[in-house]
Amino acid sequence: MLFADVILPLPLPKLLTYAVPDEWAGRMTAGIRVEVTVGKKNYTGLTRRVHDHVPEGYAVKPIVALLDERPTVNEKQLQYWEQLADYYLCSVGEVMKAALPTGLRTSFTPLVETRVRLHPSITSEAQLHDRLDTLKRAVNQEALLVRYLSLADGIRFDRPHEAPKKWLARDASETAALAACIKRNIFEQVTCEVGRLDLSATATRELPALSDAQQQAHNEIAALFDARKVALLHGVTASGKTEIYIHLIAEQLRRGRQALYLLPEIALTTQIIERLQSVFGAAVGVYHSKYNDNERAEIYRAVPSLYRVILGVRSALFLPFDNLGLILVDEEHETTYKQFDPAPRYHARDAATMLAQQHDAAVLLGTATPSIESFYNACTGKYGLVTLTERYHRAPLPKTEVVDMLHARKKQRTDGVFSQHLLEAISGALIRGEQVILFQNRRGYSPYVQCADCGHIPHCRQCSVSLTCHRQGQALVCHYCGASQPLAAACPECHSPQMQTKGFGTEKAEDMLQIHFPQARITRLDLDAARTKQAYTRILGDFAQRRIDILVGTQMLTKGLDFDNVTLVGILDADTLLNFPDFRAHERSFQLMTQVSGRAGRQQQQGRVIIQTAQSGSRIIQLVRRNDYRALFESQLIERREFHFPPYSRLISITLKHPSNDVLKQAARQLRTLLIPAMGARLTGPFQPSVQYIQGRHLLCFWLRLERNAKAAGLKKHLAEQIRAVGKQKGLSGVEITIDVDPA
Repeated sequence: MLFADVILPLPLPKLLTYAVPDEWAGRMTAGIRVEVTVGKKNYTGLTRRVHDHVPEGYAVKPIVALLDERPTVNEKQLQYWEQLADYYLCSVGEVMKAALPTGLRTSFTPLVETRVRLHPSITSEAQLHDRLDTLKRAVNQEALLVRYLSLADGIRFDRPHEAPKKWLARDASETAALAACIKRNIFEQVTCEVGRLDLSATATRELPALSDAQQQAHNEIAALFDARKVALLHGVTASGKTEIYIHLIAEQLRRGRQALYLLPEIALTTQIIERLQSVFGAAVGVYHSKYNDNERAEIYRAVPSLYRVILGVRSALFLPFDNLGLILVDEEHETTYKQFDPAPRYHARDAATMLAQQHDAAVLLGTATPSIESFYNACTGKYGLVTLTERYHRAPLPKTEVVDMLHARKKQRTDGVFSQHLLEAISGALIRGEQVILFQNRRGYSPYVQCADCGHIPHCRQCSVSLTCHRQGQALVCHYCGASQPLAAACPECHSPQMQTKGFGTEKAEDMLQIHFPQARITRLDLDAARTKQAYTRILGDFAQRRIDILVGTQMLTKGLDFDNVTLVGILDADTLLNFPDFRAHERSFQLMTQVSGRAGRQQQQGRVIIQTAQSGSRIIQLVRRNDYRALFESQLIERREFHFPPYSRLISITLKHPSNDVLKQAARQLRTLLIPAMGARLTGPFQPSVQYIQGRHLLCFWLRLERNAKAAGLKKHLAEQIRAVGKQKGLSGVEITIDVDPA
């Protein structure tokens, strides 16, 4: 008798084994979807191994149903899942849950349509005319046949045209006429599977011409690919990296191979897909979470046969590529490439290099502001480095100015949000018919409200954070758990009416802009204003068509967008970036400010960037002003080496959560006791994170720093075993412990 080890979309430490019914024995192989029972529930799983070894220790259940004729997941994918599970310390089942679209984790139901065609007994024009003659007195039936013939582009009796039933039977009388025609063997009905995919795109232009600088960078990248090295393309903003990507993709297609183009955000696909489809037509497919379950399942199934270029976000790494030749990771520094919850908590940049090894494919990482880890890899020879130091068509880099807000306030040259200097620059841009982008890294109206009399600040009942004021909806909202409450007119503690907003977010900035520039067309771009892909696309489309004069928003503005009429970028409060409690704060603030600055001054016109800050002497601010990434990198290496942070170590974050603080502390003590003998000084904690209480649960954290040359696999395995041991101890089973390898 045969047995199958089955992967289930559950956090199980090992695979479960099921008996293969005899009638399916010849069809069972790895990667086939099956329905099996766990406890009292049925799940869709994937067979990993088929064998004849009888499991010991439990009664083997039979497979309930066989869902595939051929594998849904190929062997390379299965090996990739196992590699990710090992590296990121999770189960293969958790990888499966992330990798397979929901539509494939159930029995996939194709989209079908009822169609009408000539009855197979009609095999000639003479027979068709005879049938028409029989309908002379059946006016509705005759009209139906005439309409069918008008829809057909010529009549082929060996393969008659199939017309959607809904086109012929549009009301009750036509439905009755169609039924009569079917009864008289004039028509027959058939059920057909119809695709949800839009394959109508056509190529409309040739490959874009490369400048001398782009061609040089392209040649250097190709040489690195030949040497089997990951290439890091460090190109200043607007240097034309996308044109180089397109040429590299075209070369892979000429070799009969596929290309995967990764982007950090769904919304960025809108601009890029048009550029790719204009060159590669219907060979380009798009894959991300905004498609519904069935659409994603259909795209997944189409990848091996239809699409040779896939544009997507991190989840596109899990598609069933059959001949992958190139992976492009654009804006490789972006934190949105990191999956936070649930497991697997993978980083798409690093997972891309693992996938490339499976396929012997090339990898290109592109950015204007590389992550410290990637640039370190390039400087130490693990990656190859290619640089583009000039903008496309030699367009000048923007001129960056710094406004000291402390000095401006003393001179009464601010209104609390804007300096007079920035207001004058906005006014000048509007007079010239130019567009403006303003960046504020906080959404909402203000970060919190406070009673002027007693000092009370409303906090979330479920999280240890203050509530953010949102003028739209008149609400106080928690940005951690989403809880909200009405914005009260009086203080809930002392009943004073003096509740004042403190600080400002994008909503307040938008309101203040309307006061200063009442004739301007002003729009906000943040999570509140663009909760759907359609809203995001509409706002960016309006801005691209110059139907918006000023766009104010959060990090959504910083990611690779290209608008040729933007001449001014304002960074409203750089201090919120600089003072974030994280060892990557300076790296991230440099990246964000440099990226948003790069939106200014495309083509031949020099842009202007104005940074408002109370820390005008900050080294990071000065490095942004000079666009000096190398100096940032060198200063960060000194700090990271001293405190043994990446890239000088591999960091693992361990977080414990529980509603009871006492239970949580007990679990943390137990875990530390178990880990210290093997980990020693590598282990830091437990310590409280900056937000100590989220969604009704207390948090404690550990950091584990592993040497880059350490035998990490053994230490990580030991870590996972000890975490499971804590969960088995009496009274601690309810403690949630999550592991994040290489936290972003």
